Amino acid sequence: MSTPSLSALPIRRLTPRDLKACADLSEDRGWPREEHKWGLLLSAGTGYGIDDPDGDSLIGAYVVTQYGPLQRPALAAIGMVLVAERYARRGIGRRLMQYAIEEAATTPLTLHATPNGRPLYEQLGFKVIGRAEMVKGHFTAVGPAPDIATRPATAEDLGAILRLDTEVFGHDRMHVITRLPAFTDQLRVAEAGGEIIGYAGAWPNMETQVVGPLVARDTETAKALIASLGAGTDRPLRTDIDVRHTELLAWVKENGLESIAFNAVMAYGTPELPGDWTRRFAPLTVAAG
Repeated sequence: MSTPSLSALPIRRLTPRDLKACADLSEDRGWPREEHKWGLLLSAGTGYGIDDPDGDSLIGAYVVTQYGPLQRPALAAIGMVLVAERYARRGIGRRLMQYAIEEAATTPLTLHATPNGRPLYEQLGFKVIGRAEMVKGHFTAVGPAPDIATRPATAEDLGAILRLDTEVFGHDRMHVITRLPAFTDQLRVAEAGGEIIGYAGAWPNMETQVVGPLVARDTETAKALIASLGAGTDRPLRTDIDVRHTELLAWVKENGLESIAFNAVMAYGTPELPGDWTRRFAPLTVAAG
């Protein structure tokens, strides 16, 4: 029996049962396995993949996380676009992205693109609308801590966190935010006058703790949240900060974090992202926005 052409291989929905295959695909491309992150994405979002006809592995995959009304999403984030090394440069990535665009129909799309991925996305009609800088390192707490109170989030805080997140992000993402208490190692809020003015999580990713989401009233509040998360772990911190937040980027570098990479924030079907970027400092993960 002849092997079907790559263009004839079906694209199917992934389920949490595909987590190992997704992690194997990450590892195949030299990425960390990131099983913890894959677990969140496959439960809060929807994965799509192509099975290898010669085995029980995946030759390509991506995840889309939708936001807004369930029946008519207002925004969708695409992430974890991966193709197995043995199938690289054979059109699989393009086919997956074309499928994602077709499935989205009129829903605007966004993604974070590496320098290697950006040319393909531009060819498909995505436009660069911003940049994020990845920083990483042990937080060293140089100088006085910001004078803003932070504390661990409680179950009673969830309603206020959801309201603040919807206001800042621009769309309801309850299905993601309600998973944070179980997904993160630390989930903290900042308060002023009895009101929650910011929140941030730190979640395990290989040897680091990723700071995200990071939503705050202002830069000083964002600093206080990062400082409190840094004090709560022995692991290096890693996060992706919108480059427009120049003051925060300078501060984290003064406190032990170093620039690792830049990603382009891209969009399809919308000229800009909704919400209030001045209070949105870092995403939960670049794969989900």
